[in-house]
Formats: sequence, structure tokens, C-alpha cells
Amino acid sequence: MKKILFMLVALPVLYTSCKKSDFADSYADPSKISVTTVEKQYTGFLNANRDYVLPSYWNYFVVLRTSLNRWTQSVGWENALQQYIPPASGVSDRWNNFFSFVAQFRELENVFNKQAAADQADRRIYMITALIYFYDHTEKVVDLHGGIPWADAGKLSANGGNYGKSLPKYDDAAAIYTKMLDDLKGFADELSTANTKSGILTGFKTQDIINKGSITAWQKYCNSLRLRMLTRVSGVAAFQARVNAEIAAIVGNPAKYPVVSANSENIQINVFNLSTDINAKGFKSGLEDWNGNIAGKVMIDHMKTNGDPRLRAVFEPGANAPAGVYNGLDQMSDAATQNALIAGGTIAIYNRSTLSRNQYFPGVLINAAEVSFLLSEYYLNANNMTAAKAAYVAGIKQSVEYYYLLRTVSNDNTSGTLIPTNDVEVNAYIASPAVNWDLALTNAAKLNLIGTQKWLHYNVIQPLENWAELRRLRAPVLNFPPDNSSVQTLPPSRWLYPASEQTYNTDNYNTVKAADKLTTKLFWDVR
Repeated sequence: MKKILFMLVALPVLYTSCKKSDFADSYADPSKISVTTVEKQYTGFLNANRDYVLPSYWNYFVVLRTSLNRWTQSVGWENALQQYIPPASGVSDRWNNFFSFVAQFRELENVFNKQAAADQADRRIYMITALIYFYDHTEKVVDLHGGIPWADAGKLSANGGNYGKSLPKYDDAAAIYTKMLDDLKGFADELSTANTKSGILTGFKTQDIINKGSITAWQKYCNSLRLRMLTRVSGVAAFQARVNAEIAAIVGNPAKYPVVSANSENIQINVFNLSTDINAKGFKSGLEDWNGNIAGKVMIDHMKTNGDPRLRAVFEPGANAPAGVYNGLDQMSDAATQNALIAGGTIAIYNRSTLSRNQYFPGVLINAAEVSFLLSEYYLNANNMTAAKAAYVAGIKQSVEYYYLLRTVSNDNTSGTLIPTNDVEVNAYIASPAVNWDLALTNAAKLNLIGTQKWLHYNVIQPLENWAELRRLRAPVLNFPPDNSSVQTLPPSRWLYPASEQTYNTDNYNTVKAADKLTTKLFWDVR
């Protein structure tokens, strides 16, 4: 398949200088496209959004540096005008990439649907796992914007190149979540009894760049993703009965519904060969350029005060700071003071050898610590304090282990030797006043502990999940300096739709125009 087929998606979002007729006329005639296979199309689909899974220059520098990483205070930065407005180029590029990814999925559907019934049955595993991955990334985009064009998106090829017919309507965010949860529940049941032919499974292992053909790993991905989505909507009255029933079923039957429970089971795209496109070479410039890796004071102070073993694995002292001294940038200071501190080199930065210069850094999808914190919240809400504490403690231990494991795969030692941690240090941290579960007297205080640990764990590694959970839980509580030069004085509740939607998908955009505001909360943002 030529690349152009997948870049020109059902949403005409890429070329704002073209006329609609030019756009339609330039699209390849579907009847003349070369024959492909389910297997090849599957890998092309998984690979289509790799720059938003593996840490890449564009995502970190253009998209995240001036948006989510700041609005979660995972980083410190010099305060500036318009700092709470999502970057237009970053928003557009991420939107375009997602809908190119959607178009890739639609092409996989088209190829699959043209197979004979017997062949479809044999290759069912490709569609189930493709949808799990598709839904993971759909959730991320919904959590940025709210409702998006979805059910009808990416169908230009299926519609025979009919441009007008392929302009997709916007789907309601809650309805998208409902559809995904319905399907994922069905996939979880189906995978629990899946019996894929050995010949098909051999090919699947080759094409699957995420789980290397492991059905068990896909089960854990599916159920862990369900757990994340169910937790995300758990505060919405219309979803609460479903949330309680389905999470109870997951935790009550781990044989049928396994989840990621150890770092050896993490769902991620691993880097094996730096000569391929699957690598993290762009992470260095993406995070480090223009001081995008500066440590924030709130996070550093929390880690220092409580003896967090992750501190030296996640951060390193500034170039001109005394050895072993970690200072964070106070976001409530004025810009001149911040500028002088950054220039002075005494502010800590993200550990270059663990993160930004680690060219083997994986593309993170779901990991054990995240799952444990989700389970802790569920048990807390169910008033099962013993299980809630156990999951909370497990999450902290898994998070600490995770960051030290990341360092072991690094091919860089710029930051110097990382002193190992041990059980004594980890347990002392868990017993520290601001971390100790037993000192949190109320459920609200315990939820704040969970939210804070999610924030520390996600930091700049899972920025979309970090921003979503920070909006949903309001934990930890962060203070931001108001930008009185802008109508958006504080961090927004969502991203706007890209301007190209108003230009090319005008009629459909007009149905959501009234809600296209930075202050419009997502449907699950009810606190």
C-alpha cells in the first residue's frame, strides 16, 4: 500500500491550502491499489502511530513540552504568556496522526472483510488484538478532546474514494466509551477460550510487534485496559453499576480475566535493534531541548522529603548543583527568577541515562504499577481497606522496580552510575508520613495518596494518562500562576479541535462547535 493511502484519511485534516475537489481528485483509486494481506496490513496498522508510543522528538518537543508535561507539573518551566493554550501545531499533528492510524485500521477491516468466512475465522485473532490496540489509542484522543469523529471515520477507501460521503460525524464521548467497553468485555471472554491454529499463530508471532504473538499477554492488555477505562468513568452515575460489576468480575476471576501484575508482564513496544524504526533516538532532543526536562519543585520536594528511592533513578542534580542535591523549579516564582535559576544550572533535570538518552526506552502502553493503583482505587471505593492497601503498596514497589529496570536497558551513562535500591529503602519510603497508608484517616486522604503515586509514577513517561487522572481525581492538588494576559488563565479542561475541522468537516464540526471550548469538561470529569 502506498503511504498516501493512509495519510489521506476520511477527515480532510492535512492540507488546509487545498480545495475539496483537489483533495478528492488526488486520492488513489481504490480499485487500482495493490493486493495486500491481513497479516501485512496488521503490522502496518500497529506501526502507524509508533511516534506517539515510542518517545519521539516531535511528540515530546512540539506536543508535550508546552502542554501536558507542564499542566501536570511533571516539569518546571519559565512562566510565559499564553502558557495554558494547547499548541496548535501539536494538536493538529496529533489529530492527523490518529486519523491516519484510523484509516490504517479501516484498511485492515476492508482486507479482513473480503476474506472467505473460513479465513476470517482463522484470522480472528488479528482483528481482536487490533481492536484492543485501536481502543487504547481512541481512549487517549477522546480524553484530550471529548467527542470525536469515530464510527464513520477513515472510510474513504471503503466508500470508493467518495469524498463527500466520507466526511464523518462526531460521536459522543460517553457513547464511544460504552462501545469500547462493550467490545472489550466480549474480547476478554473470547480470548479466554481462544484456540488459534498453530500455522496462524506462527505468522501472528511474526507480525505482532507488541506482544510477540502471546495470547496471554493480549488477555492481560485487554483486561488491564478495561480496568483503566472503567476506572476513568467510575464517577459518572450512568456507568457506576457497570463499573462495579465488571471490575468485580475481573478481580474475582483472574484465570479468566488476567491483568498485568508484574513488570515482566508490562505491555510495551520493546526496542531490540537501533537500526530499525523501532527506537527511542528522538527522546533526547524531544525532552532535553529548550529546557523541556527541568524538574518541578512540588515533585522534587515530595520525593526528597519522603526518601523516594525513585529520585536518583528519575532525576539527576543540575550541572552546577552540589553532588546529590536535587532542587526543583518553583512554578509560582516570577519568570525572571526562574530564568536565572535555570541558567545557573542548579535545578535538577530528568535523568538522561534512565530516560532521554536511553535509546532502548520502550513504548509504554500499560504497566504493573498503573494496574495496581487502579485496583487500589477500586478496593478503596468498595471499602476493602486490606486489599486497597496491599494494591497501593504493591504499586509503589512495582514503580520503584520499573524505573531501575529501565536503567538496565539503557545504552547511556551520561548521568553516572545509578546506586541500586533495596527493600530497606523502599519500605522506609512506604512508611514515611506523606506516603504511609495507615496515617491517612479518611477515604479522601487515601484517594489522594493513590492519586499522588500515580502522578509520581506517570510523570513524563505516560503524560496522557497523567493529565487524565489529574483532572479526574484532582490529586495531588497543584497550584498554577494565573496568566492574566489570556482568556485562559489556568490549565484547560480539554484540547480544542484543530482548525482544519472547521474548514473541511464544517457541517459535522458545527454540531459540536458550542462545546469546543478549553473550559468544557470531559464527561468523566465530575469532581
